[in-house]
Order: sequence, then structure tokens, then C-alpha cells
Amino acid sequence: MQYEFLKHFPRRMKNVGLYAVLVQNSLQKSTWKKYGFEKTDEQFNVIFAVLLYIMEQSLKEENCTMDDIGAYIDAVNARHFEKVMTYEDCRALGDFIVNVVLSNEGKVMYFDGFDFEQNDYHSMNISYVANRIVYSEQDIRRTSYYLTDDGYNLLLSTLEIENNMKLTIHEMIFQMHLEKQSYDKAVDEIKNVFNLLRIQLQKIQEAMGKIRRNALNYSVRDYQEILNENLETISDTKQKFQNYKGLVKSRARELEEANINVRRLTEKEEEKLNYLREIEQYLSRTIDEHQKILNSHFDLKSLYTKELEALSSMSLIQRFPFRTELYDKILENPSALERLEYFLRPLFHQEASKSYNLYKAFQLQRPVRKNIEKDTEEMLDFDEASWEQEQDRLRKEKLKRYEKSLAYLLEKASSKGEISLLELSERVMEDAKEREELIPNTEVFKEIMVELIRSREIDIPALKKEKSEYIQEQSGEFQLNVMLLYLIEEYPAFGDIRRVEASRMEDGNVVRFEDVLDEDGNRRTIRCSNVSVHVGKEE
Repeated sequence: MQYEFLKHFPRRMKNVGLYAVLVQNSLQKSTWKKYGFEKTDEQFNVIFAVLLYIMEQSLKEENCTMDDIGAYIDAVNARHFEKVMTYEDCRALGDFIVNVVLSNEGKVMYFDGFDFEQNDYHSMNISYVANRIVYSEQDIRRTSYYLTDDGYNLLLSTLEIENNMKLTIHEMIFQMHLEKQSYDKAVDEIKNVFNLLRIQLQKIQEAMGKIRRNALNYSVRDYQEILNENLETISDTKQKFQNYKGLVKSRARELEEANINVRRLTEKEEEKLNYLREIEQYLSRTIDEHQKILNSHFDLKSLYTKELEALSSMSLIQRFPFRTELYDKILENPSALERLEYFLRPLFHQEASKSYNLYKAFQLQRPVRKNIEKDTEEMLDFDEASWEQEQDRLRKEKLKRYEKSLAYLLEKASSKGEISLLELSERVMEDAKEREELIPNTEVFKEIMVELIRSREIDIPALKKEKSEYIQEQSGEFQLNVMLLYLIEEYPAFGDIRRVEASRMEDGNVVRFEDVLDEDGNRRTIRCSNVSVHVGKEE
């Protein structure tokens, strides 16, 4: 290669892509203006402030729900940004930042980096945050967010340190702050060290996941790189941090004894003691993380070796077409079903009954070579293209149920200007056809109502303007705004609708929909609060 400085260009472009995709998802979004963030500088300050909060919650291994993010934005806004926003606005802004800007509304994000060695583009996946389901103390199901590997790299890259030097440099800076007794700065550095160890552990876990799915998709080069990174991480880190932990413990003990036996600590000394305790806590977690990396390092080696051996031994397994050798034979002779256990027994790892054949014992043994199937594709029991077509058909059928339900709701609300669930329940309970149209199943109806209440007010002209300015890929999943625009554009009766509002009615009524189906086809009864749906039309 003529220009050696272009050797690792895709890896550099991955770091660039972390910023480029974030800018692309955020710029020209009209939602920012709704909350008073007009300048691009303000918008990105808020985005990174939210990212740092999610990272802090991830480090503490605490839940980070949308309510937590909304409360955090509300507190930061009241003290620093000073925008005119209520708590509900702050929560909605947090939802926009996490689910639209950082998650691209659930659609996969890619950035192409040119590989000058292979003279082609490499498509690299970008993902800042992920989520998992957690349960609160009241057993309420919630969604908690945490940073991915790319999210950590995005924040840590602002420190302008090369990957292979980050751990060493942060460890040196941490040691320097300890010696100078700058414990507040030492806390930040030990957090950074813990971040790097957590990232390395996530890399190992992701590598193990790829190997389990298909070891052939994980190259030897990637395997060698992660092993070298592991060895650099676990070389002498544990002993160093154990020494640091002993030093921090002794200094914290001196302050505690002075507070008990000598004098009351000053405010500054109490602050130092709190910092020392936090440093000690992170040092303990850092040592634990180091031990996890050490264990995972050997697990990774063992797993990769095992999977490769399993792949190599597959050539020794005799294969046969299931359809011709089993199905067709049973159709020819149905009585063979009585002896089917002899065929299926090896699948359950049970020893088959054996008999000793003297004739075979004295016969010349030759290697058995399997016959090559002439038409392998015809014998496949799994057709990936057909499966994908079937999944696409199921998605379209599900979206059609959402469309019918929302269209029925809009039709009844549009005719009167406003309608409540209580009125609808009285109407659909008398007509099974209308009930099925409004509530195809409980999950569809529940999701539509939750999205309507969550949106509260939907401005149709604003949605049309945003759609005309931005090109978005269809996700294949239900999105309230997209479905509303589709109904208004495709159904002539809804052409004059300009605003849709939904709100809970404080009348104390409990609405019941009886004898409705759930996704499994079981009959259920829905009990919910009374909700009013108002439709504003063109004057």
C-alpha cells in the first residue's frame, strides 16, 4: 500500500460516524424549537448532558427510565438552561432525545467507511443506547436505558486519547491525583478507568455472542485483536489497583479516626472523606471487573476452540434429506410410525440397541463415503426467502388491524367532533362487527390508546411539513403519527382533519369492553379509564 497512513481508515471513520450520525439525526428537527432550543450549540449540549446522565446511571448499575431522564432534564433546565418547560415537557424532550436522536426511532443506523486496502466501503453499525425491561418496587414493568459500546466510545473520545493508551493514561492521572490528594479529580479518573474495563468486558461478551451464532463469521484477526487487548488489560492492573485500594483505605481510616478521637472534621475534610469512600467503592468494582475480564478471557478462548472443533467435526457427520428418507417412507408405509422411536432416539442422545454381527466382524472394513446429493436445494426443510415473505405478510396484516381500529375511532370522533370511550363501549357492545373493528385484539387497542394519550395533541399540518422535509424509511411497526398521516391522505372522509387530541376524563367512570379477543385468541374483558378523543377540522 502506497499511503500507509490510510491503513486503518475505516476504524477512524467509525469514530467520525459516531458524530456524523448524531448530527444527522438531530439537525433540522422542528421538535427542538418547541422546547426553546433554537441554536445547534444548545441542542448538542442537551444531548451530551443526557448521554452523560445515562452513562452515570449505567456505571452505578441503577435503572434509568424515561421518568428518571425527565426529572434530570427538569433539574438541569431549572438551574442552567432556564427554558420555559414543565416537567411533562422535559419528559417529552427526554423521549425525543433518546428515541429519535439517539435511537433513530428504532431503525438501524449505519455509516460507510472506505477501506483503502480492499478498495471498497465498509458499512459500520452505529448504536448509542440500548434498553432492557426492569420492574419497579410495585412490580410495574418499565424500560431502562444504558449506553452501548459506541455510546461509551462517543463520550470517552472527547478526551482525545488513543484507545490503546486510554487505560494507561487514566491510571497514571489517577495515581497523580492520589499523590496530590486531589480526590475530586481522582474520582473522575477512576470512573474513566472503570468505563474502559466495562467496555472491554462488553467487547468480550459481544464476541462470544457472535461466535455462538456462527464462528465462521468471527475472523481470526478479530479474535487475535481482542486477545491482545485482554492481555494488555489484565497484565498488571489488578495488583496496582489493590495497592491503590489499600492506600485509599488507610487515608480514609486516618480521617475517620481523627473525627472520632481528636476533633471534628472540617467541611473540606468531610468532603475529602466522602471522595475517598467513593474512590474505594469504584476501586472495588474495578478489581471485580478486572476479574470478570480475566475469567471471560479464558471462556472466550475455550468457546472459540470448541466452536471451531464442532465445525470441523461436522464433515464427519453423515447427513440425509429428511423429506425423502423419513416423510416419503412413512407415507409409503404408515405402519412404520410404530417404530419411529428407533429413528428419533439418536436426536435425544439415547443409546440405541445394538447387536453383534459376526459376519461384519470378519469383513474387510472400508471408509464409508457419503453420496453427494444432486439437488440439495430441493431437499432443504427451511426456505429463508419464504420465511421472510411470511413474516412480511404477518407484519402487513398486523398494520391493517391498527389501520382499521384507528380509522373507526377517527370516523366516530370526526362525525361528532368529540367522542369518549364510554360512548364507544355502549355502541360496540350492541354490534359485534363494530366491536371487532374497533378492537381487533386487546394489544392493538391498548397500544393505540396509550400512544394517543401520550401524544395528547397531534398537529396534522406540522406532521405533513416534517414528512415533506425529511425522508424516512418505513420500520414496518406501528407508529401513530405515520398511521394518522396515511389515513388522512388515503381516506377522503378524513381530509379536513387538522388536529387530534386525546385526554383522560376525570369523571370517575370505568369503561368496560367485554368479550374481546387477545393476540392468542382468548376472550377477555378490558377495564380502563374514560378517555376523550377530540378532532379539530379545517374551518
